[in-house]
Amino acid sequence: MPQNRSAWWRAAAIYQVYVRSFADGDGDGTGDLAGVRSRLPYLAELGVQALWFTPWYVSPFADGGYDVTDYRAIDPDLGTLQEAEKLIAEARELGLRTIVDVVPNHVSAEHAWFRAALDGEPGAPERELFHFRPGRGRDGELPPNDWRSEFGGPAWTRTKAADGSPGEWYLHLFAPGQPDLNWAHPAVRQEHEDILRFWFERGAAGIRIDSAALLVKDPGLPDFDPAHDRHPYVDRDELHDVYRSWRSIADEYDGVLIGELWLPDVERFTRYLRPDELHTAFNFDFLSCPWEPDRLRASIDSTLAAHARVGAPATWVLCNHDVTRTVTRYGRADTGFEFAAKRFGTPTDLALGTRRARAAALLTLALPGAVYLYQGEELGLPEADIPLDRITDPMHARSGRVDPGRDGCRVPLPWTGTEPPYGFGGADTWLPQPADWAPYTAERQERDPGSLLGLYRTALRMRRAWSAAGGDAAGGDAAGAAVGAAVSWLDAPAGVLAFARPDGLVCVVNLAADPAPLPDHRAVLLSSGPLNDAGLLPPDTAAWLRG
Repeated sequence: MPQNRSAWWRAAAIYQVYVRSFADGDGDGTGDLAGVRSRLPYLAELGVQALWFTPWYVSPFADGGYDVTDYRAIDPDLGTLQEAEKLIAEARELGLRTIVDVVPNHVSAEHAWFRAALDGEPGAPERELFHFRPGRGRDGELPPNDWRSEFGGPAWTRTKAADGSPGEWYLHLFAPGQPDLNWAHPAVRQEHEDILRFWFERGAAGIRIDSAALLVKDPGLPDFDPAHDRHPYVDRDELHDVYRSWRSIADEYDGVLIGELWLPDVERFTRYLRPDELHTAFNFDFLSCPWEPDRLRASIDSTLAAHARVGAPATWVLCNHDVTRTVTRYGRADTGFEFAAKRFGTPTDLALGTRRARAAALLTLALPGAVYLYQGEELGLPEADIPLDRITDPMHARSGRVDPGRDGCRVPLPWTGTEPPYGFGGADTWLPQPADWAPYTAERQERDPGSLLGLYRTALRMRRAWSAAGGDAAGGDAAGAAVGAAVSWLDAPAGVLAFARPDGLVCVVNLAADPAPLPDHRAVLLSSGPLNDAGLLPPDTAAWLRG
């Protein structure tokens, strides 16, 4: 049955759970649903309103679970479907809604559909669910087109016929173990609509859509032509019809659709947020923005303006399971983020990065709209250096081993103790934890009100109170005016961002090299670090004021 109708998602704080690295309940070194259930009180106390779970389905984990074999079952290493249902119910009792991840662009190479396609001959109906094509060249030895994988290398892999001879090629925009589905086939659309209903009926409050702009391909699968007006597989106009259909299903359950959309064109991006399509989408412009005042302000302004045009809430995120940890990135000479720029051994100043991460936390939590918090960000975890023989991410291998991959931001969380596994569970975690992470444990930070965990808890509690006062919060029926409205920029010294919200809160962030005076105010409500003896805001520090 539909849940009580609300607009909770318009101003929610949503915590991303990467299950394999959150908490281990059975002691095998891999996080699981039992571990998450045991830590639900921690998440409730943190002050978030919802939990987004990265894929927990049956998978060979060729790409961290984003290669799904069966959407209607939980991977045995993580738990069971019954445990997932219990987790959703237990979280809801604590005021935490659940968002599940769906990966519609592709499936696992071990999916029953793809195995049947491989068993079929060229032209077989089973192959029509994917993109199988003969190769180019005299003997078909060349890929059907020049498309490149998001992970590096060609986006095509050649099959073998039953007699061992080379066969057709199949398309995979990611790893070879992730064959792309053919969204022109009605069975593909029907299956995913059924998957949405399956999880909504089990209590999921929302669906996060992975690689949401890549599903539909030009039917001719042409070579990529940068001069052509339409990209052959990114942001195709036909895709909007898919999401209109999904929205009608979500509305039946009062569910929310959240898109992962990496689109540089703001106007094209906001088309997906029209009232009959997705509810919200991730703001990757803000995530990848460097720690520079002009760039941050421009990103904030463009984001708010674009979302206002379609009546959708903005979203804010500093980090996720694909990008470099915030404290590491903000301590580097280049504080922005680009996948192509990731390299081993990039130096960082963690003390500087941590100061900036603390300030960025107050900045994002003061902005109107929803905010996403990746697990471990509240602990200030840095990017971990993974030994070469323990790297699992396919981005590393397919880049010619120059990209360190994404494993460094996916290391199991430190909970207690002074040495690995820091209370995570098991003697040897699936990715190794650094030996110097004892200061980052949740246990130690809970005893220190000045820790980053303490800052996040206080800020999230205050943010939730403002949202509740505006009529939104965790279960209100309308979007809160204070949290959902735009901001007013205040005059400030060069390098300082200062804005006021309609509820009277003023947020000030000093990105300059020198201490800065605070604007007129009645009280300092919270700051990411202490003011100096003269009452000035130090560099790389933020404060919330009562104006």
